[in-house]
Amino acid sequence: MSEIGRDLIDGFDLNHPPAGFIQDPFPYYRAMLAHQPVLPQPDGSFILSRFADLDRIYRDTTLYSSDKKQAFLPKFGGDAPLYEHHTTSLVFNDPPLHTRVRKIMVGALNARAIANMEPGLIDTIDMLLAEMADRNEVDLIEDFASKIPIQIIGNMFDMPMEDREPLRDWSLAILGALEPTLTPEQEAWGNQSVKDFKLYLKDLADHRRKYPGDPETDVLTRLIESEEGQLSETELLQNCIFILNAGHETTTNLIGNALAVLHDFPEQMQALKQDPDLIKTGVNEFLRFLSPNQFGNRETTEDIELDGFKFPKGTNLHLCIGAANRDPAQFDQPDQLILSRKPNRHLAFAGGPHLCVGFQLARMEGRIAINRFLKAYLDYKLTGEAELGGRIRFRGYAKLPATLK
Repeated sequence: MSEIGRDLIDGFDLNHPPAGFIQDPFPYYRAMLAHQPVLPQPDGSFILSRFADLDRIYRDTTLYSSDKKQAFLPKFGGDAPLYEHHTTSLVFNDPPLHTRVRKIMVGALNARAIANMEPGLIDTIDMLLAEMADRNEVDLIEDFASKIPIQIIGNMFDMPMEDREPLRDWSLAILGALEPTLTPEQEAWGNQSVKDFKLYLKDLADHRRKYPGDPETDVLTRLIESEEGQLSETELLQNCIFILNAGHETTTNLIGNALAVLHDFPEQMQALKQDPDLIKTGVNEFLRFLSPNQFGNRETTEDIELDGFKFPKGTNLHLCIGAANRDPAQFDQPDQLILSRKPNRHLAFAGGPHLCVGFQLARMEGRIAINRFLKAYLDYKLTGEAELGGRIRFRGYAKLPATLK
């Protein structure tokens, strides 16, 4: 796509994006950064795209709130399952709930716990690679990338293997409801998915109360038994859903995006094949270059001013992570994939107190999955039939067909 001029950016509406934006938003991001890094929206909200602005906002929990009760009320309705979920989960809350739940999760995802997951992760990846060995054509999302986090997170909650099949569809429906606009069908699917997911987890939690697991390895037991301020049942169930959804979305998109974009940068693919240790910095570059989460949000808690624009208290700010991670003021050659890039202080996992709890686990999953795949299938080729997920907030593939031989 050719570069986007200031005139088109001045009229850009995230609720009604122009044709081609979802397929390739990066020309629009470049234009925002160059011409309008604080971009007013018709509904009174603003899009912010500069790295420095997002970095500061993520760190400031006084002027900028994560609480979305008011923003989501007209979107979902106060009695909707989607409203209950998205206003109770960790990511859309401020202290004290955020502090209590995050402390429990951080304890469950400490360095030792993540290291203990590595052997099981390798076994899962090798099993998936072996299952593809006698097939010439595969879907790198359906057959590989999406299955890895489902198994790892299922293990974290000690879910029976036969119960894990619906997790991906539930996740796609619930997180898909965060898009700026929804069809009635998407909203209904999201609400039903919250109901079904919550019902399943209630049964699982009731069973775990009778038969506790090891809180060092079982996240559900840890959440139930935590002494850091008991969670209500709603808080417990909705934050279990959040953990499962967030872990699935980030890791699936990280792995799928990496295997796709390497074909656009064959010299980087060759460098990674020749030096597998390059993945240590490379996994952060994949996260920067094609961030799984393209947008975050905050609301102002006071009247403030930025770049001559006045934000009244309660203004919704769309934090464009995808643009900030390609801001030339922060990154040299921002539109180039450079696997050796260092330093690489990207915002793919947000920042400040809301830095993604599972960022170390996601990086480990991506690092091991990408390297073991390249070792097993050096000459994989994309077929040209790739299908993006079709969402604004999250960037990843729904289908990524490839030949392995």
